[in-house]
Amino acid sequence: MKIDIADGRSGKTLLSLEVSKDTTITDIKKMHIKQKPYLYPTRMNYKLSLKDKALSEDAKIADFETFCDGSVLYFKDLGPQIGWSTVFLAEYIGPIFTYLIFYLARGPIYGATDPTTTIQNIACAMYVGHYIKRVLETIFIHRFSKATMPIGNLFKNCSYYWGFSAFISYFVNHPLYTPAGCNTCLYIGLGTYLFGELGNLSCHIAFKNMRPAGTKTRVIPMPNSNPFTLLFNLVSCPNYTYEVISWIGFSIFTCVFYAALFAVVGGGQMLQWALGKHRNYKKEFEKYPKGRKAMIPFIM
Repeated sequence: MKIDIADGRSGKTLLSLEVSKDTTITDIKKMHIKQKPYLYPTRMNYKLSLKDKALSEDAKIADFETFCDGSVLYFKDLGPQIGWSTVFLAEYIGPIFTYLIFYLARGPIYGATDPTTTIQNIACAMYVGHYIKRVLETIFIHRFSKATMPIGNLFKNCSYYWGFSAFISYFVNHPLYTPAGCNTCLYIGLGTYLFGELGNLSCHIAFKNMRPAGTKTRVIPMPNSNPFTLLFNLVSCPNYTYEVISWIGFSIFTCVFYAALFAVVGGGQMLQWALGKHRNYKKEFEKYPKGRKAMIPFIM
């Protein structure tokens, strides 16, 4: 059987391939690469039509009921790719060093001679500690459903994380920085931060245990014996909920505008991700809990 590979945007035929009913998308990629050596599997996807979703790697020609001699697969070049773990490590290691520049080099930057205050020291431990946790999670906990993402995301994501880190650190470590006026606010902020961090870590570990190593298995997220995971009963992405709680706590503790802005902007982005994942869960699982929301309990 001969099929055509067409450009996913213009519809123009790019090449023709000889296939059988047992040929998989992985096999088609290999044949395509032989003719276009600059390509590699993670930057390639194929669709049955321009409006369809990308076909899975193990899908066979036999799976496509209407497929016959002369049928067309639509190809999309996703562009240069980079590993998810590499992007995550760059995103999270950068803010550590960016924050510490302003914390450790107060003399050259501000002309300050006085030492940092206890509040500034705690804020540094909170901020850097968060990203150290994220780095360790990336190395030891996270299991990615996709191996790569477009390389352009690296620059976009790093600009976001590193930029906010610089603004936050500049003001928190400034010699004229004034902390919250009452100790109660400091205790509430620190307690909220720690609650959010522990909850976020607990959910990441729970997600890891739901997906066996080396697989792409997806199940309905459910709580385990860890009380922090009870939030799974109310939302699909409690890890995002806890992360926002953590940054709210940091904002209360430091009383810095850019910390609060980061919590708002990051929370908005995580809400969009959560809504997308929530929709996918409901489409994939017929018995998905009806009362569960995406990220904000009882609301959305």
